[in-house]
Amino acid sequence: MSNPKMLTLTALAALMAAPAFAQGEVNLYSSRHYDNDEALYEAFTEATGITVNRIEGEADELIARMTAEGANSPADVFLTVDAGRIWRADQAGLLQPVTSEYLDARIPAHLRHPDGHWFGISQRARIIFYDREDVSEPPLTYADLADPRFEGQICIRSGSNIYNLSLMGSIIAHEGEEAALDWAKGVVANFARAPQGGDTDQLLGIVSGECDIAVSNTYYFLRGVAGGVDGLSENIDSIGWVFPNQSTTGAHVNVAAAGVAANAPNRENAIRFLEFLATDEAQAYFANQNNEYAAVAGVGLAEVPATLGLFRQDDLNLSALGENQTRAQEIYNEAGWN
Repeated sequence: MSNPKMLTLTALAALMAAPAFAQGEVNLYSSRHYDNDEALYEAFTEATGITVNRIEGEADELIARMTAEGANSPADVFLTVDAGRIWRADQAGLLQPVTSEYLDARIPAHLRHPDGHWFGISQRARIIFYDREDVSEPPLTYADLADPRFEGQICIRSGSNIYNLSLMGSIIAHEGEEAALDWAKGVVANFARAPQGGDTDQLLGIVSGECDIAVSNTYYFLRGVAGGVDGLSENIDSIGWVFPNQSTTGAHVNVAAAGVAANAPNRENAIRFLEFLATDEAQAYFANQNNEYAAVAGVGLAEVPATLGLFRQDDLNLSALGENQTRAQEIYNEAGWN
């Protein structure tokens, strides 16, 4: 595969060429804050003639804004990170079903809403990292994180964090609520410290020696591999990784996902925008430029994501992560996972 950095507007324009040059605009409400995405939106405009107006904010802020705007909302597309967040938008009635043979063919069924309310457009895996020097036999499954042999060794974010809520949502779906609670209690018993900070802080906990094992999304580790993350990049070789559950359910994955807004004034342009993001070239750029994984099968990995190797992913439909979100928070609270 060619380097996604060499992606040209001309190449994408050829892919998206239409019999008639489109007109108008698409209003994108996005909680992704990556400068690299801007080049892709410019490519969409070059290919289609449709102007992308991007409104940025935190996911919950944008959800509140769309709710307040109601039927007069200018939002055409809502784009966010984590299936749990886009589920919140859908539950608030802010997304509409979309029928697209192209999107259904391109995006695997488990990475999209069963009725087309949203579509995953890039992936991250939530996996286990460990100190190569101090841990000779790291946990191989999520269940292993609750094993007493890892007492006092684990760093992980708070139970209210959306990434952990989604992870718990998947455990509930696979194992049931009782087993999920037992697991949460076991992990709490193995904490090296009270949950604090973001995913990068968990990895830095390995570097500092505060913990031997950490849970993080692959994106944060790969940022360290790419360089420029103080304290992490220069010590990246001291950290090993495990894609959990490779002999059973596969590693838990989550997505950046987008859906067409319920009151989209430019609905057809919004659908075309989502279809554009599902092309091979757009997928390679969108995912690999940000050290993520493409949602579309067969899109090659860029150099940095490829360092982690291939893995088996969980094919649980990600709608379950949102559906189990409330119960996930209750279980964390009951387990004392603050």
